Amino acid sequence: MLMRSNFHMKHTRLHAALSLSVLLLALTSTPVAGSDKDNLLSVLPASGCAEGWVMDDKPALFTTDTLFDHINGEAELYFPYGFDLLATARYVKKATSGSEIVADVYRMGSLLDAFGIWSNYRKADAPGCNLGADCVLSSSQMLFYQDRYFVRLQATGTPTPGQDVFLACGRALSRNLPAGKGRPGELELFHVNGVVPKTERYLPQSVLGYPFFRRGMTAEASLNGERAQVFVVFEDSAAAARKAFDQYRAGLKEEGREATLSGKEGRISLEGSDPLYGKVIVEQSERYLIGAIRLKDATAAKPVIEALRKRASRNPPP
Repeated sequence: MLMRSNFHMKHTRLHAALSLSVLLLALTSTPVAGSDKDNLLSVLPASGCAEGWVMDDKPALFTTDTLFDHINGEAELYFPYGFDLLATARYVKKATSGSEIVADVYRMGSLLDAFGIWSNYRKADAPGCNLGADCVLSSSQMLFYQDRYFVRLQATGTPTPGQDVFLACGRALSRNLPAGKGRPGELELFHVNGVVPKTERYLPQSVLGYPFFRRGMTAEASLNGERAQVFVVFEDSAAAARKAFDQYRAGLKEEGREATLSGKEGRISLEGSDPLYGKVIVEQSERYLIGAIRLKDATAAKPVIEALRKRASRNPPP
């Protein structure tokens, strides 16, 4: 029991320390240049975002130092994705009180980072919309990403604006952003049988909550009718991937969990039981760790892991 507690406590402490380091880095970031601020403010349509909907008061800017003032409780989620600037404005309908649309445009570190923060909010069953690289739309909000920008439109009050208003506002914002409907090349990895579409997520740190899985992607999978989760951890080299694999294996051993190894140098697999996620398979192949968790039947996951491995080998992520 003590060994199990140690592994879980170390995992929790390391994750908390990493979050603190990210926060400290964000709070000491270099101020954004004035021209950059002006450029991002110009993305927000000053005359209005849809017919009859006008900007209420002046737009505002938030940096890493002040993002907490705008989205207290969520700000820490943005920092690992390279956030450096947010432009926001409120739009209200003329001669009508009670409802408004808040338009937030977040500048993230890269296209992959913009997808990553967007993927934290989107739901697989949410209706899509033809805007930006990808978009989801509901009765109360619109979310899309384009280039390195994540855009969130949220309605408050009553009556709720129709979807046509969201689409008009979204198009107005999209026209002012750098052109581009391209999606991150990393998404190509998950175009394999068994992976559930629209469940992919990018995590810039601590994949599955383990700090030694430094960055990667996850997705839901349907394996013989059972739901599981697959993941790919990106490393800079095969040696770094093997080191992360060995750290994970050592953690399972410390926790008193069984882990069966197979394969050979350069491509080695582990089948065992994770204290947080149940039955698991992890394979180290070249500079990747590819695996599946929450398994009912480990055998059913192997074809998906093999397909992911082949795609990573043929089309390696940047």
